[in-house]
Amino acid sequence: MKKKILTLSIAVILFSLRLANAQNAYEMMVKGVKVIVQPSGNDIVEVQTIINGGIQNYPADKCGIESLAMTALSECGTLNHDKNSFKNQLDKVSAALYGFSGKDYSVVKMNCIKGDFETVWPLYTEALTIPSFDAKEFARIKQDAINGLKEADSQPDAAIDKYAVKVAFAGLEYAKDPDGTTDIIEKLTPEETKAYYLSILTRSRMLIVVVANLDKGVIEEKVNQLLSNIKPGKPYVLKKAIYSVPKNIFSAEQRDLATNYVEGITSAPEPGAPDFTAFNVAMHIFSDRQYLDVRTKNGLSYAPQAWFDNGAMAVAKFSVSTTQPDKYIEVFYKLVNKVKTGGFKADEVANMKTSYLTSFYYRQETNSAQAASLAQSEVLFNNWHRSLTLANDVKKLTVDDVNNAFRKYIGNIVWVYQGDPKKVNPLNYTNGLNRNNGVVSQ
Repeated sequence: MKKKILTLSIAVILFSLRLANAQNAYEMMVKGVKVIVQPSGNDIVEVQTIINGGIQNYPADKCGIESLAMTALSECGTLNHDKNSFKNQLDKVSAALYGFSGKDYSVVKMNCIKGDFETVWPLYTEALTIPSFDAKEFARIKQDAINGLKEADSQPDAAIDKYAVKVAFAGLEYAKDPDGTTDIIEKLTPEETKAYYLSILTRSRMLIVVVANLDKGVIEEKVNQLLSNIKPGKPYVLKKAIYSVPKNIFSAEQRDLATNYVEGITSAPEPGAPDFTAFNVAMHIFSDRQYLDVRTKNGLSYAPQAWFDNGAMAVAKFSVSTTQPDKYIEVFYKLVNKVKTGGFKADEVANMKTSYLTSFYYRQETNSAQAASLAQSEVLFNNWHRSLTLANDVKKLTVDDVNNAFRKYIGNIVWVYQGDPKKVNPLNYTNGLNRNNGVVSQ
């Protein structure tokens, strides 16, 4: 009991500290771009410029182009500074400036001490508005990207997830991999990648988040200068959709591995749905239950996982590495059936609400994490305030809310498998909750 009280106290303290700074958070429009500002209570300046769209911005045969473009912004120099000069100026003040891309949007961020803001901001503006895409440096980052893809494919955990996404989202936008493939990346040129970047660099796609103790007038002036060199662009709205699984699917791939890897993907609420937060809490509880049943009670895997992968098309995922894949799926479906019929217990929900909030606010300790949370809330929920009101949203959840969310979305599942095909029977996965006699033998 003392441990629970201490955990709750920590969550309250973290929330109070965040709220104290966030109470004065505000938004303003500068040249048609929303700028969200949250005072930080420290001398760190974090700025994140969001470019909306992600994988919705390019066709399947250009996957990876946005990721490469974001990397090039800080790694290939600008029209005013070559790469070494650009990096040296940042290093002198220990500032960070880089870009990266995801499924739904890309981010170009800067982080520095407040006293160095006037030095770093011009470099940030250059990176965004006049990147050089130098051919030599571009070749270097392209090779780095290819090496990274090969490395990921050699890692079973990463490989099974990429395979699951490919199978589950076949024919859908979400099948696209922001990192691309080696074949695609090899063909990209600096000229094509730069042209693509400039095509998505529009004020209509942008959102700017600032977490810092800077005067409003200073922020408005700097952002106005930045946006003056960026075209307005056509109106843009990120498309969101619910992922639906009409029937259980199983797909296997032969791989010479020390063990076998299984991953399942199923439906989840889209951002903004009334049961979004309830489902998130439900998946955290289910993750704990799966760990207990799969590892502790049955010794089938050292690290079974279950999580809510939220985005414009959110999904629930389950994964395991095991030498007994059919035994795992038997345990898994028994657990799902138990939750669907008996539900989660009141103490489980109460404890997870506390743990969930504690974890959330621990992750919000840095300006960077707070800016990322505000950005995600605005992009996916059209409501940056959600990042600041999450504690109240979680506190309001009832046991029925959590149980109903789990029952609503956890149904048919797309299963994928990598390893020894002789150790798995597809019927045990496609039969799902309809099985009556346990595992089907080989």
